[in-house]
Amino acid sequence: MLLGSVIVAPQLCRGRRPAFQLALAGALVAAAPLLAALASPAQFSAGTELVEVYVSVSDAAGRPVTGLTRELFTVLEDGVAQEVATFAAGTMPLALGVAVDRSFSMAGRPLSTAKAGAARLLESLQPGDRTMVVAVGSRVETLMPLSDDRQRAREAVASLTPWGTSPLGDATIAVIASVAEGSGRRALAFFTDGRERYNQAERTAVLDRVRRGSVLVYPVAVGGTPTPLLVELAATSGGRSFSVRDARDAARAAEALADDLRHQYLLGYAPRRPLDQDAEAWRSIRVSVSRSGVTVRAREGYFAGRRQLGAASRQLVASKPPGCLGEGTASRSGVRGDSRRVAGRSAAGRGQPSCVAGMWPVVAQ
Repeated sequence: MLLGSVIVAPQLCRGRRPAFQLALAGALVAAAPLLAALASPAQFSAGTELVEVYVSVSDAAGRPVTGLTRELFTVLEDGVAQEVATFAAGTMPLALGVAVDRSFSMAGRPLSTAKAGAARLLESLQPGDRTMVVAVGSRVETLMPLSDDRQRAREAVASLTPWGTSPLGDATIAVIASVAEGSGRRALAFFTDGRERYNQAERTAVLDRVRRGSVLVYPVAVGGTPTPLLVELAATSGGRSFSVRDARDAARAAEALADDLRHQYLLGYAPRRPLDQDAEAWRSIRVSVSRSGVTVRAREGYFAGRRQLGAASRQLVASKPPGCLGEGTASRSGVRGDSRRVAGRSAAGRGQPSCVAGMWPVVAQ
């Protein structure tokens, strides 16, 4: 988003006096920051003059702190204070990806718990929010693309049954890429036990993809505490991680997650240090609030300059060849679609061969 630059439609000025044209242009320029705050928030992006950061502020009990004003916020970029040019609070457009780990390790109570949490989250969203539903097994399946059809989303979640492995890192990359196409705030709620199988992307690639995007990640660890990767995904993106053990816990976590998304602040600032279009560099962001006893969460920073798209931004995920159901531990091979038995035992105790991960596209249904 560029501050202080407008385009005046020719038909508005045609036949008008020069003084009118100048007055109109001046009014639009003066109103640009206000319009930016009130309209659907622009995508967070490096390489523009305005850097936008979504901020969550919670009290000691984890409840959102509302009613804060612009003057209470301080934004540091690489340790240097920035002037907050735009500020918005309250309900803003939301594009939310709801991902559910349906792998064999989630069979039984864990999957029921995850589905209960996902269903409650869908019920807690605001009118106008758009959601997508994604099933994570040996393949990442988009059961419903971004839509405001809440009934269809609930049906998609209810239909989930255990299947396949759990390439959680690859799934995170794929869903973030899809949710990033939405407008306004973008977020991912991921219900999983945290047990990873057959990831193609390395941990650093997954975190790099999160840093390059503007999607808040909210991992919900089913049956235990969040794994280090889940904790890092939340901290890096400015989201929040939860731990649940049963359906009641999952429902409470879903309500807290929705509450967090409902009460966020949007801060926009023009970096004091000019952006270099010829080189890419990481710039850290730290947001604080002049209020005691609160916790502030925001993304850790952004890449300034020319974006270098690498493997982390591809919408391909690691999954085993179609038809392979096992969760074996065979090492990877460079041959796509290869499938082999683990010596002395069958994968996951189901008599299925353990399969080698290969690159397969996201499946949309």
